[in-house]
Amino acid sequence: MGSPRRTLTPPRWLHPPRRTARMRLALVYSLLFLASGACLLTITNLLVRSATQTAVIYRESNGAIVTGSSSSATTLQPPANLPPQVRSQVQQIQAQATRQRDSDLQQLLVGSGIALAIMTLGSVAFGWLIAGRVLRPVRTITTTAQRISASNLHERLALQGPEDEFKELGDTLDGLLARLESSFEAHRHFVANASHELRTPVTVGRTLIQVALADPWASAGTLRSTCEEVLASIEQQERLIEALLTLTTSEQGLEHRELVDLAHVADEVLRAPRTEAVSRGLRVQTAIAAAPIMGDSHLIQRLVANLVDNAVRHNERGGWVDVQTGTLGGRAVLSVRNGGQRVEAVELEKLFQPFQRPSRSRASHQNGHGFGLSIVGAIARAHGATVSASSPPEGGLAVQVRFPAIASSGSGIE
Repeated sequence: MGSPRRTLTPPRWLHPPRRTARMRLALVYSLLFLASGACLLTITNLLVRSATQTAVIYRESNGAIVTGSSSSATTLQPPANLPPQVRSQVQQIQAQATRQRDSDLQQLLVGSGIALAIMTLGSVAFGWLIAGRVLRPVRTITTTAQRISASNLHERLALQGPEDEFKELGDTLDGLLARLESSFEAHRHFVANASHELRTPVTVGRTLIQVALADPWASAGTLRSTCEEVLASIEQQERLIEALLTLTTSEQGLEHRELVDLAHVADEVLRAPRTEAVSRGLRVQTAIAAAPIMGDSHLIQRLVANLVDNAVRHNERGGWVDVQTGTLGGRAVLSVRNGGQRVEAVELEKLFQPFQRPSRSRASHQNGHGFGLSIVGAIARAHGATVSASSPPEGGLAVQVRFPAIASSGSGIE
């Protein structure tokens, strides 16, 4: 068997240099300098050539001095009345002067070319330095961006200097890093809360089963009661998992859209029996008008149901719930309001975040997981809708969802 072939790699110094932005800028500076210098020298040589004249001075037989000149290579012809010997001398002198002039212009051209070459080489080095200084903010951005990871998203570029394009780029990246940090923090908070909420029903169920099994005198009634408690814990876990899946599906966007009337969806949701609303004596007021939108009917139904359930759950005994649908400015609008304790402005900003429950002064119970309004916000974003929440002076909460307009109809919202 023959020996394996070895691949010969050329030495590193034979590899072409990396085409960096700094190198390209330096070459551009040098080429511009070379082009402008060549144009300047060409114009200078042409002007010198046109301004330089060949002159011959001679004396006539009567003693008068005559000067002849020529601005081109054509020999100036002396007067015809000169003796042949003098004419020959004049012509020789004039030819010598012309050669001297051409030689001087040639030396000027060569010297100018050498000077231009030297200055071009110098412009390469100078352009390299200038390009490095101009691109210094880019190196700062690159170095900092390579150092930043998920564990130190709090770092910022914080570029200093004039308000130029590089400063604007640095500020934009700082804003991006701030949004990424906020997103990562929200994600970590969400995972931690989801883990806790998912673990709690499992822990409760296991504890109930262990207690029942540890009791040797447990009766059939006791075991049945334990099974019912475990079943309730499992149902609570199912509701949480369903809420998580709905939230994830909503944030991924819509796979299909169809024509949906908010009035029809709200009517179906309100016809569903709500034991809690009856037991607490809540008055449900409606003002249902046509409000067509393009969206996912199942997600829209979940959005309306969550808003109504939230209004029922966080209400006072003998309170009220008001549901309205219609159009405003050509846009379909859903409005759900309820009575109860007044919501502080600080809490309004957190209501649409996962696992955010209302304060004790407003919550009637703590059975929820804090997903109701966060799912509403995610579904609204998936449909391109905007959600606004406010706390009226008389108390309670008012939530309004505005969907993108697809058709104009009579206004049903005041």
